[in-house]
Amino acid sequence: MANKKLFKSDSPGKTIPKTDAVNEAGGEAYAFGPEVALAQFAATGCLSNTFYASDKDQLSKIQALAPLVSSEFIAKTAVWAREFGFMKDMPALLCCVLASRPKTDAMALLKKIFPRVIDNGKMLQNFVQVMRSGVMGRKSFGHGPKKLVANWLNSHDGDWLFRNSIGQDPSMGDIVKMIHPKASDPEHEALYGYFIGKDIGPKAELLPRLVREFEMWKGDRSLPPPKVPFQMLTAQQLTTAQWAEVMRNGNWHFTRMNLNTAVRHGVFKEHPDLIDIVADRLRDAETIRKVRVFPYQLLMTYKAVGSDVPRKIVDALHDALEVAVENIPPIEGNVVVFPDVSGSMASPVTGDRGSATTAVRCVDVAALFGAAVLRTNHEARVVPIDTQVHTDYRPEPRDSVMTNAAKLAQFGGGGTALGVAMKWLNDQKIPADVVVFVSDNESWADRHMAGTLAFVDGYGKTLMMEEFRKLQSRRPNAKLVCIDIQPYTSTQAPDEKGAILNIGGWSDQVFTVIDAFLRGNSKGWVDAIKAVEV
Repeated sequence: MANKKLFKSDSPGKTIPKTDAVNEAGGEAYAFGPEVALAQFAATGCLSNTFYASDKDQLSKIQALAPLVSSEFIAKTAVWAREFGFMKDMPALLCCVLASRPKTDAMALLKKIFPRVIDNGKMLQNFVQVMRSGVMGRKSFGHGPKKLVANWLNSHDGDWLFRNSIGQDPSMGDIVKMIHPKASDPEHEALYGYFIGKDIGPKAELLPRLVREFEMWKGDRSLPPPKVPFQMLTAQQLTTAQWAEVMRNGNWHFTRMNLNTAVRHGVFKEHPDLIDIVADRLRDAETIRKVRVFPYQLLMTYKAVGSDVPRKIVDALHDALEVAVENIPPIEGNVVVFPDVSGSMASPVTGDRGSATTAVRCVDVAALFGAAVLRTNHEARVVPIDTQVHTDYRPEPRDSVMTNAAKLAQFGGGGTALGVAMKWLNDQKIPADVVVFVSDNESWADRHMAGTLAFVDGYGKTLMMEEFRKLQSRRPNAKLVCIDIQPYTSTQAPDEKGAILNIGGWSDQVFTVIDAFLRGNSKGWVDAIKAVEV
């Protein structure tokens, strides 16, 4: 008879894959393939210091992954990351990967995607900065990329180029000096001279209308401010009255992003009528639905506003978030959400970016997701976890999303044991059809907290995967979603068609990806990327 210890059946149903990686926290894990791993990074493109990995570590991994995937996949990933993920650093970096490849098919693909990925001045600056850094193997542009940038400059009208010329290192003038574009018409010739600080003399009358208006306003501040990006105006030291006029005419997103700026310039103190105008604009339900505002944008704003922002406006952000939840596809049925509240989840969601570091922590995002699901499904269970399952958490579905998220974010602070949560689910025989983990995915204490140290001896499977198989034996159609807020290159449960979905990073697109998966229309980021037409 065969040796029963060697050939025993682990659990009913499907077999459990063997682990083949160790995650950043030292726990057993399953490694992603190159395409999946690259897609995970592309989902957030933070390229910053996270709790477990530095920005250099992440860049090194991307450099190692890039040669393992095709030029076509890189091109599609760049387009997806920009058009659907709304990322900045990663799409520009992937364009530089293509520009650095010697194969002609890579350059042909770059030509196709360049206008879609490099769709504004900031993206052009990112592309030029990465290319000049040499991190992808070359510092010089070469004929092909240089021609792409020159064509890009000539293909946009003068007013648009001027509005997109904010920013330094490199500035638009620096780029013009590097590329030496041959102007397509007299207006562009005058504008390029203006960008590099050249005395263009009588050709000044050929400058785009917006440039001329801006220069006239700089000379006569009694004129109304021109409709240029507010960064151009702030550099000119606006008066409070001028700032009030800018806020009065701003659109919804401009208003959301410049509340602290308005306070800093005394706008609401000297023009109190603007408090109601701004509050009404922010909470306007029709606008929120029209511009497809999602909760995460409002969470970022709420966490960033200073204490001097008027209470009416802060309350309006609460109201706006309640409306924004309506834009989220509901997750129906028996749903259990496990927000990770361990110590590492207190790190910024986009990593350490110096003075630009976001106030939103990973735990805030996990809490927001749980609260948002609870708003659309009052029967859902939201259970915080770290090395234990916090069953004492009692969310109130009728509380605001922001209130429930704040309560949830106060939990935890210990280690991470995601598999223990799945074991609790089975031990309690909870009838779960959809289980969602919102974590940084760095589980390491599972078997220790579950009472066995078997992983020390090379156990070969994660506790989460083992317990998910048990859940499947109880609920054959059960689905597992693992949201890795700060994407790394491993998981506690590998993708399985129709059963397990891994999502790397965070954006409001997460909600639609999960919805597609639960409806059987998508498997995750990789399928979405491969569906992109280039």
